[in-house]
Amino acid sequence: MAKMTKEEVQKTKDWMKTEEYKELNFKRKSIVINPERACQPLGAVLCSAGFEGTMPFVHGSHGCVAYYRNNLSRHFREPIAAVSTSLTEDGAVFGGQANGFEGFKNAINLYKPKMFAISTTCMTEIIGDDLGAIVTNARAKGFLPEDVPAPYANTPSFVGSHLEGYDNMLAAIIGTLGVKSESVSDTINIIPGFDTTTGNINEIKRLLNIMKVPYLVIADYSNTLDSPLNGEYKLYNEGATTLEDTKNCVSNKATIALQKFSTKKTLSLLSEKFKQEAKAVKSPVGIKFTDEFLMTVSEITGKEIPKEIEDERGRAVDSMTDAQQYIHGKKFAIFGDPDILMGLTSYLLEMGGIPKYVLCSNGTEEFKSDIEELLKEYGCDEGEVYIDKDLWHLHSLVMTGPVDMLIGPSHGKFVARDAGVPHIRLGYPIFDRVNIHRYPFYGYSGVINLTTWIVNTFIEIVDNISDDAHFELLR
Repeated sequence: MAKMTKEEVQKTKDWMKTEEYKELNFKRKSIVINPERACQPLGAVLCSAGFEGTMPFVHGSHGCVAYYRNNLSRHFREPIAAVSTSLTEDGAVFGGQANGFEGFKNAINLYKPKMFAISTTCMTEIIGDDLGAIVTNARAKGFLPEDVPAPYANTPSFVGSHLEGYDNMLAAIIGTLGVKSESVSDTINIIPGFDTTTGNINEIKRLLNIMKVPYLVIADYSNTLDSPLNGEYKLYNEGATTLEDTKNCVSNKATIALQKFSTKKTLSLLSEKFKQEAKAVKSPVGIKFTDEFLMTVSEITGKEIPKEIEDERGRAVDSMTDAQQYIHGKKFAIFGDPDILMGLTSYLLEMGGIPKYVLCSNGTEEFKSDIEELLKEYGCDEGEVYIDKDLWHLHSLVMTGPVDMLIGPSHGKFVARDAGVPHIRLGYPIFDRVNIHRYPFYGYSGVINLTTWIVNTFIEIVDNISDDAHFELLR
């Protein structure tokens, strides 16, 4: 085959920016190019990291678990612990129970966990290994001590995404440990959902502390995956949800999930099995959704919203007013997980921005309907919502219908570069910027952060393209 000339390469690149190519791109069905989603076991491993002394135990190949650890570690820039049953060809043929036994024995001796959180990969799901039987037999044969809980969840990588994996694992942990008592405490449970911005969890805690609300964050990895560097390594960092608190969480007053699409199974378990009031609020991004979250907390607990938080709200609104002219009318392409996109869409509409493209690789028809309803509420008829599409679809969209900015995880940087527009990192994963996960975009503080990041990026662009006559001190 003859080598293509530079002119031919450029001609092909230019063609890939056309409506003709976009039409062909959106017709493809047998290939996915750069999807903005991960697989179920990754979500299960993240969920497991939020519990005291817990070792994620993945029944599958060693390479799969290396991927989850590597992926999460690159985002948090922290070591991620997880073990696997290291299945190979013989396990795929004869079953992986023997590997499970060996894995339990070695992990107990080496890592001394207080709990195993067991999930699966493609291989073990395809061959049909029975996790319940493996756990039961491991206990009977002495490989798994009776005093080490071992909740397990089926997390096949070939369906769903990291959101379902998180949800399945969390439901398994609560279902295994939870014990309903006769009395009900005044504590409310907070479930962050698959949220890799530790700053968001800390911001929610701060607001609840100001309100003097007794609360329990379930699957709290805000400390375990953002631990201090003090010269002492701990395999299990402090600050995770304790197993005792998890046992008692089903007897708390209510549960509020900060994400709808990564907590459905867990909320159903709490409401149906444990008869607890359990609801999901929209992720508290922007003024409206933060208001709704705080009002929900106030209604459930009877606590008034204090002046300190009202003042924070006022400062957030002031920051939006100061900067609104920089965002009004600007077009955005946003992508990532559904709950984050819902909140981000609301915030941009509050600022007068136009969410031109909302692309969610793991979105559902319910999510699409929710976004379209939100766009309609603000009278935005330019927004387009895409579910089950990937970032190569987004590439065609922004090449044929330009936007002013992309907002989403790191994988979008290639689209942003080709389109020649700025890219604000938000969500998961963020591999090419540091400390972003420590800054909240939840709450009123998050409003100020989002406004600052977006507006200052636009101002920086104006400075960079200005000639000497228009390089102004004031912007």
